[in-house]
Amino acid sequence: MIKGERVSAYINSLDTGNTPFLEELEKEARAASIPIIRREMQSFLKVLLALKAPERILEIGAAIGFSALFFCEYGPKDCQVTTIENYEKRWPIALQNFQKGGRAEQITLLQGDAGQILPTLAGPYDLIFLDAAKGQYLHFLPDILRLMTPGSVLLSDNVLQEGDILESRFLVERRNRTIHRRMREYLYALKHTDALITAVLPLGDGITLSTMTERKEGETL
Repeated sequence: MIKGERVSAYINSLDTGNTPFLEELEKEARAASIPIIRREMQSFLKVLLALKAPERILEIGAAIGFSALFFCEYGPKDCQVTTIENYEKRWPIALQNFQKGGRAEQITLLQGDAGQILPTLAGPYDLIFLDAAKGQYLHFLPDILRLMTPGSVLLSDNVLQEGDILESRFLVERRNRTIHRRMREYLYALKHTDALITAVLPLGDGITLSTMTERKEGETL
């Protein structure tokens, strides 16, 4: 298998970049140590957005709004993005960035805990991007499935936990064991839910790409 930081660096060196506004926003986020989607994920998303052309997008984990703005820039011209963020200090920054980027009319920021917000939403969404608290992915999944329809795509980021997901729980730091267990359960659930077809890809810190097929009557997780 071809892998390693040198390979990633080479692939990223081929990237043609984004709009000036997104480039500057990414630079500011990196300088402030605010997590945003990696370059290799950005390249992947551009292709996915071109192929899928999602009109309704749900993002769980807005941070300062970079990826929501990215969806608007490289998705369909009139796509609508709903994004959820739990960290109160990031709300005004995200809203300000939506205004600066000229996308305030396209993006709805829902402020609060996704676990409480998701049950209030009505689907379906064409694309759901999950990039929030890793220990909560499994908890969010039932509502995510409810918000999908055949053809919907679920993209989950950072699922391999810098490789820790491969290790026995006893080799993982004690403080990370709960997240380790829950992420393994989440990956198992994605691969064993009949209504989904899922690929686990070693892109960035690991992603899963799932699409919903026909729902199975009475299916539960």
